[in-house]
Amino acid sequence: MSVIVVEFTTLDGVVEDPDGSGGTATGGWAFRHGPEAVAGDKFRLGSLLETGVLLFGRTTWELFAKLWPGRSGEFPDRLNAAAKLVASRTLHDVSAWQNSTLLQGDLLDAVEHEGRDVIVIGSVGIAQTLARHGLVDEYRLLVFPSSAGAGRRLFDGVAADLALVSTTRVGAAILSTYRTR
Repeated sequence: MSVIVVEFTTLDGVVEDPDGSGGTATGGWAFRHGPEAVAGDKFRLGSLLETGVLLFGRTTWELFAKLWPGRSGEFPDRLNAAAKLVASRTLHDVSAWQNSTLLQGDLLDAVEHEGRDVIVIGSVGIAQTLARHGLVDEYRLLVFPSSAGAGRRLFDGVAADLALVSTTRVGAAILSTYRTR
């Protein structure tokens, strides 16, 4: 079992509001570079969508639950069919997006005892919590040629010693995969 964190990020490390839905002053930076980098299986998840479980925080899950159920095609069909865990203290109903289940109990305990690969999409707070407890095995970062200057960063307060596994150009962005040491 591996924990994989996937994030859109700017050159200066900002992960906040890549699509502009958060209404921040610098939001929407990922979508200003064209559709190639943001469409399809950009994080190369492949069969992990069938064998693993996606882990979301409330905010990211709510955004995705509005966008993805109405989409169809090879990638949206696979994403919609994937198993999803939602970590939230305030949500009580996650039926808006198929195969979603509220995470019961402690986040760290649930991740440590999960038998499948766990893929954290967005959900920066969850990614940071897992990293602070040494539970992240891999980062897949889609780095866009933008500098936001301000905003939430993935590695704020998180120390990481990483090994570069691969880099691939995806439209205007670069997909960089790192393993933790």
